[in-house]
Amino acid sequence: LNDTMRPIVLMLRFCFLFLLLLESSYLKLRNLNFLLNHNYNKRINDIRECKEAAVSHAGSMHRERRKFLRSALKELATVLSDQPGLLGPKALFVFMALSFARDEIIWLLRHADNMPKKSADDFIDKHIAELIFYMEELRAHVRKYGPVMQRYYVQYLSGFDAVVLNELVQNLSVCPEDESIIMSSFVNTMTSLSVKQVEDGEVFDFRGMRLDWFRLQAYTSVSKASLSLADHRELGKMMNTIIFHTKMVDSLVEMLVETSDLSIFCFYSRAFEKMFQQCLELPSQSRYSIAFPLLCTHFMSCTHELCPEERHHIGDRSLSLCNMFLDEMAKQARNLITDICTEQCTLSDQLLPKHCAKTISQAVNKKSKKQTGKKGEPEREKPGVESMRKNRLVVTNLDKLHTALSELCFSINYVPNMVVWEHTFTPREYLTSHLEIRFTKSIVGMTMYNQATQEIAKPSELLTSVRAYMTVLQSIENYVQIDITRVFNNVLLQQTQHLDSHGEPTITSLYTNWYLETLLRQVSNGHIAYFPAMKAFVNLPTENELTFNAEEYSDISEMRSLSELLGPYGMKFLSESLMWHISSQVAELKKLVVENVDVLTQMRTSFDKPDQMAALFKRLSSVDSVLKRMTIIGVILSFRSLAQEALRDVLSYHIPFLVSSIEDFKDHIPRETDMKVAMNVYELSSAAGLPCEIDPALVVALSSQKSENISPEEEYKIACLLMVFVAVSLPTLASNVMSQYSPAIEGHCNNIHCLAKAINQIAAALFTIHKGSIEDRLKEFLALASSSLLKIGQETDKTTTRNRESVYLLLDMIVQESPFLTMDLLESCFPYVLLRNAYHAVYKQSVTSSA
Repeated sequence: LNDTMRPIVLMLRFCFLFLLLLESSYLKLRNLNFLLNHNYNKRINDIRECKEAAVSHAGSMHRERRKFLRSALKELATVLSDQPGLLGPKALFVFMALSFARDEIIWLLRHADNMPKKSADDFIDKHIAELIFYMEELRAHVRKYGPVMQRYYVQYLSGFDAVVLNELVQNLSVCPEDESIIMSSFVNTMTSLSVKQVEDGEVFDFRGMRLDWFRLQAYTSVSKASLSLADHRELGKMMNTIIFHTKMVDSLVEMLVETSDLSIFCFYSRAFEKMFQQCLELPSQSRYSIAFPLLCTHFMSCTHELCPEERHHIGDRSLSLCNMFLDEMAKQARNLITDICTEQCTLSDQLLPKHCAKTISQAVNKKSKKQTGKKGEPEREKPGVESMRKNRLVVTNLDKLHTALSELCFSINYVPNMVVWEHTFTPREYLTSHLEIRFTKSIVGMTMYNQATQEIAKPSELLTSVRAYMTVLQSIENYVQIDITRVFNNVLLQQTQHLDSHGEPTITSLYTNWYLETLLRQVSNGHIAYFPAMKAFVNLPTENELTFNAEEYSDISEMRSLSELLGPYGMKFLSESLMWHISSQVAELKKLVVENVDVLTQMRTSFDKPDQMAALFKRLSSVDSVLKRMTIIGVILSFRSLAQEALRDVLSYHIPFLVSSIEDFKDHIPRETDMKVAMNVYELSSAAGLPCEIDPALVVALSSQKSENISPEEEYKIACLLMVFVAVSLPTLASNVMSQYSPAIEGHCNNIHCLAKAINQIAAALFTIHKGSIEDRLKEFLALASSSLLKIGQETDKTTTRNRESVYLLLDMIVQESPFLTMDLLESCFPYVLLRNAYHAVYKQSVTSSA
């Protein structure tokens, strides 16, 4: 063949061979198919029957097996926790139990998605968490008492295994040199072991010994070996036992992974989460819910060095699942605690004084109802009835909640922390965080503030609810080791600020807004009056009745409750808000003074000229506005004095020694002390609720009003003329019907008695700011006011002098309120006989009107 034909012939030969191969393969396949059909068709029915039997019985069989393993592992874990020394001799049983339980869990996990409909219940195990929990408990025992097991097996290897192996080697009839060297090294290695190595923390490594055993098996298992291992079964058994004992010394962690690794859950996250939810839904199983976060520590066992790209994915999965499980457990515990708190708040509410009125009325009318023979209302159950039980089997809702909480808290408190992929998780911190958030929301929610209707809970009722809530939270320390005091400090201190750490309004801001925008606004509208005798604000009878009773929010008990809730920081914020309103009123007053500056300047020097004063007074504008704004200032200051007094009472109860020290410090300030130093002392005293001659909060609020366009001399002049304006405007109050003084309330229904506090406090603050003499300016005010009031004594118009005596009493109130004025100074300006007659007249008028 030439070169051209040779490739063609080779190709034809190749095709021919290929066809022969196809033909032979076809014949073989036909023969195989014939054999299969002929030999195995008879077994199809048998296989189908076996499959149906397995499907129908496997679920129940594995269910009962898991049930047995739960009880067996529980008993084993209980025994080992009481006697950890048994871990040495019973190590094989521990690892057998772990492997059996692992196999059952993996079987259930793999078959849960494809379960038969007829026996679906056998594939849903709501108690799987208990089995996993006891597995984790056994693993924890092995890790914790690893040195105990090492001591036992080191002594076993050196004291028994080495002796027995040496005897077996000596009794061998034939032993080649290589095998003899290996077995001698076994004996020498085990003989050299001692307990001191364990006590010194020496790291053992028997991998070389195990490799030598593999090498020895290879040597003695070939067909022409002079020493056949098959002929010496006792030697093989002994060496396998020794290898197991060495693993108990240096490979405990690897043994745990080999027998109880459940990292397969990483790839069955949906089933994993479903099992967890079933565990939480069953109260008796919630105590084992910690097993699921603990399983996340297994996930890194399924990573391999040859697949590094999977490591981060699996690590993130383990972190996210562990975080989710712990968060859900904390949420469940938080919800249970919230339900318990709600029950306790309801019980505490039954003890409030408002509920005793009905009981008292029933007791008073009980006798009369019996005499008349009429069937009265059913008697109301008294608080505490829920605690009286005739049968121990009766379980209330509160009992169920406490039981469920104790079970779940056992799980949260089971481990202090766990490490997952180099991240440390602390289950208790999850609960603490959720309690802080829920406590914050609950406190704000219990205020029941409604901005549309301006309704809010009374401070005393809120305080009762908060105390009941805190009592329940304190009892949580009996279930789980958390620092509940830290929760109280974090939450309650935030509630003393305007906003909490999340930027949400607090009870301080809610109550401050309510008292300013609702209570005090109704006072300025004439619907509420301040009664000094009762030290409270009281509703006045008007056409439009208010939706709340002011006395129930402003009496001394309510203000003390408010001080307990808000604390010194919250009360300081309340005071600053009040002072901001006062500063806005003072700013408007200054504008009115500027409008009348010329007239007031003349009146300031003409107070001893009645005719000229009368003519100048007619030229004044906005007289009523000045008095109204000063009255509003007085009302705000009166409310603040109530708040400060309540704060002082609360602090005197909690920190009496510190408050007494502050009082001594304030009372012994020398007169010659620098004003800056004195103001620092006053600020300290005011923070403790003590009254001060000069209000530091008011000074700070009015200091911010300084204008750059006006010189300090002009500001001082405006402050002086403001006092003049108020002094010459007092006689106009006599024409007001509401200006009548009431001895029962020790004040006036239109709140003009609050002018005494406003005049003194405003004068002290303004002239402290402008570095003027407070006493001189108040003396000047007293002279102008007394001359103006004496003038109305000569008026003949009954309308103008309708409540002249009631207005006269303002001078006495101003002097009694002022630390800078004396009665001697008042008598030099205003005859005391007029005050005496005025008191007599108003008391006589009040008796007449009441009769």
